Amino acid sequence: MAGHLPPPSTPREDGPGLRAELREAAVVFVGVALFGLVLGALWLWLAPRVPLVSDSTAVYLKDTEGEQAIGVDGTFTLLGLAFGAVTAALVFLWRRRGGIGIVVALALGALLGGVIAWRFGVWLGPTQDVAAHAKEVGKGVVFDAPLELKAKGALLAWPLAAMAVHLGLTGLFGPRDPDPYAQYYAPQGAEGTGAEG
Repeated sequence: MAGHLPPPSTPREDGPGLRAELREAAVVFVGVALFGLVLGALWLWLAPRVPLVSDSTAVYLKDTEGEQAIGVDGTFTLLGLAFGAVTAALVFLWRRRGGIGIVVALALGALLGGVIAWRFGVWLGPTQDVAAHAKEVGKGVVFDAPLELKAKGALLAWPLAAMAVHLGLTGLFGPRDPDPYAQYYAPQGAEGTGAEG
């Protein structure tokens, strides 16, 4: 007696077409990247200021023992981690089904968003022309140094956090693919009675 052969598989129609998936990926990429403007503004607002002072011939750090410059990088990194978690959760809630296009768009959008945040925060912050600023405020007057991101590795905080959180959410709450071998595990009497005869 020949065993039961599985029915021929038909193409799955439950997922979006390629064009729809590319559209969704583009929306994720642009939407996540635009969050960089918010991150840049928050970075400027929350980052510690680095105080400078001029003696009319040169510009010096007012507090040579201060750790404000490290705090600037640390603030950007922490904000990037938080934005990674939030954007990953939003993308997961919007497209629970996931897909490689969505994941790649999330990672690239987060990376671009980090660069936008960095450049936008620098642009919004104190002027980059330290000599002109020192001359403008005058001798002995404390002023803020330009906003700088010295540790460029901080730009990876957002995409790495987004990938980790999205992977975790997909693993815990994402839809499960049907087991293609489930029919072979079914109990003996569950397949119908017309096998013999």
